[in-house]
Amino acid sequence: MTAAPLPPVFQGLEPAPVWAHFADLCRIPRPSKGETAIRAHLQAWAQGQGFETRVDEAGNLLIRKPATPGCAHFPGMVLQGHLDMVCQKNNASAHDFNHDPIQPVLADGWLKAPETTLGADNGLGVALALAALEDPTLAHGPLEVLLTVDEEAGMGGARGLAPDLLQGRLMLNLDTEEWGEFYMGCAGGLDVTVDRPGQPQPLPAGHEVWRITLGGLRGGHSGVNIHEERGNAIKLLLRVLVELGHELPLYLVALEGGTARNALPREAWAELALPVGHGAWLAARLEALQDCLASELKGIETGLSLQAELTQKQTQNQAQNQAQAARILAPAEQALWLASLHAAPHGVRRWSRAVPGVVECSNNLGMVRLGPEAGHCNFMIRSLSDTSGPALADEIVSLFALSGTRALKGDAYPGWAPNPDSPLLALAQGVFAERFGEASSVQVIHAGLECGIIGATYPGMDMVSFGPTIRGAHAPGEGVEVASVGRCYTLLKAILEGVGRLG
Repeated sequence: MTAAPLPPVFQGLEPAPVWAHFADLCRIPRPSKGETAIRAHLQAWAQGQGFETRVDEAGNLLIRKPATPGCAHFPGMVLQGHLDMVCQKNNASAHDFNHDPIQPVLADGWLKAPETTLGADNGLGVALALAALEDPTLAHGPLEVLLTVDEEAGMGGARGLAPDLLQGRLMLNLDTEEWGEFYMGCAGGLDVTVDRPGQPQPLPAGHEVWRITLGGLRGGHSGVNIHEERGNAIKLLLRVLVELGHELPLYLVALEGGTARNALPREAWAELALPVGHGAWLAARLEALQDCLASELKGIETGLSLQAELTQKQTQNQAQNQAQAARILAPAEQALWLASLHAAPHGVRRWSRAVPGVVECSNNLGMVRLGPEAGHCNFMIRSLSDTSGPALADEIVSLFALSGTRALKGDAYPGWAPNPDSPLLALAQGVFAERFGEASSVQVIHAGLECGIIGATYPGMDMVSFGPTIRGAHAPGEGVEVASVGRCYTLLKAILEGVGRLG
């Protein structure tokens, strides 16, 4: 197949094969559950290289390459990453993740996507694995590259992984984001989804509709950044609405916030019906509330903004028509939703006593969609413990059960239990010290990796995770340190060449 021209931003970056593959991943859209095009492209590329390929029923792509001469006795190695990316953009961006390529920029040694997510998570892990496959100078044992689908939207690919797909018993997961750190464990998790039918009512006469928008937050990864006390736009806007409701009767027309279950919500908005003539009051109260929230989040959120815009203004002639056209939540439904969401947990629930400095259990209120006809929200729970996560989920279900609201727990996925005695970890740390002249560190990550699920399907698989330095994953402005990608590739090749020591 003919390679696409390399965009100028990637020209001159090293290692060139890694960046060429990542350029393809930026060019071909790959949202969760929309990986068909990128999978077909990579399968065709692999077959053109003479590699064996297989796609299982879940849609995961496996590429297999025999050992190089003299290395057939090496234990088989699996390189693993996921094809999909989190699709987040700034409100002003017209980017369409289903059709448009990612547009990276290079500045000060970092490759970034200013208005969208970059997809370095986990596109660079995929690119590193593909570059290793095609490297003619690399001596390696039997090599498999497993590229899963739907990781960011529920780990559907790993959950459906065929139990007869993999032959290797060692695995390098290339989906972590801090150079110099090896990961040997991660949190498991589950979702709670809440749905409730609405009871729409007409907009009362003498009211006008205002849209209140809370934005400018940093957002981020709901596992990696959950402990940093970044603002959750949904929770902050709920607080604003409750404060306003203490002073003036208001009617909720709609409330929306967040766009991904595993991303900290950066923006949220609500449409409220207020008595005509209260615009000045609203502006003054929002200014005061913005100052209050900015003070509380000082040093964490520097861009927080709280704005109001009149969307429907009634005149004497228009009042009757607008009252008939617009709809609000029934007051009882409004009270139920605002109270429940305001009381619902978000953030760190418990720190680990077994692994100091690591979050044991947390929850992200990631998405809310409320309107007169119906309401929906999603909570994503992560936990290093097999018991504390489901217990927190039960609390959320119980909270909504008080009002007879339907809240369902999703299927839990397992965490990855740390194995400090892992032979592969010892090898990786030794190779790191040899190549870079310094010690690496070992971590357990609160974010979810596919290692736990894969390990459940392939018991006894020895796994380690590492990757380049990525900042802002799951948020617009995501970037990767270019130099760390080159170091990762050097490390990956050295580990593959050193696997023979494990015998």
